[in-house]
Amino acid sequence: MNWNELLESEMETAYRATEGLMRRVDDGALGWKPAQGANWMTTGQLLKHLTESCGALFRGFVTGDWGFPGDPETGEMSQEAMFPPAESLPSAGSVAEARAALAADRELAHRMIAQGADRMDEPTSAPWAPDAPLPLGQQLLAMVNHLNHHKGQLFYYLKLQGEPVNTLHLYGMA
Repeated sequence: MNWNELLESEMETAYRATEGLMRRVDDGALGWKPAQGANWMTTGQLLKHLTESCGALFRGFVTGDWGFPGDPETGEMSQEAMFPPAESLPSAGSVAEARAALAADRELAHRMIAQGADRMDEPTSAPWAPDAPLPLGQQLLAMVNHLNHHKGQLFYYLKLQGEPVNTLHLYGMA
């Protein structure tokens, strides 16, 4: 299996499961977040973040357009610009909006795989780790994993909200 096939396969599984979990969110729960601890996203913020967790970051690796303030080439991006606190993150206005944005992010990811298809073994760095270049394919796979981690977070948000979800939902099999 080559990078493109691996990425397409892993990405489709992650997006399918994420979309299935999003369908289980109630618009009335968009303001919910865990009561204990700090720096939690609300459910709405998490939905919005999910829609930017893969394809948008693929675009950064493939084209250099990270969508962050500042210039990643000169190292002028602050840590807070790359990793802002939860309370400053935008929120999805509705589940329908988030599902549409997730579908658009999925299409962007497909386009970026095609655009970077012949460069998957070339080293590239992330703005948050400029001194740690990895092959483009490996960086993109890490972004699929990023989507999967936040998908797992949504799964636990749903469980904590009393939604009847199980392992089949987590892996997109229900």
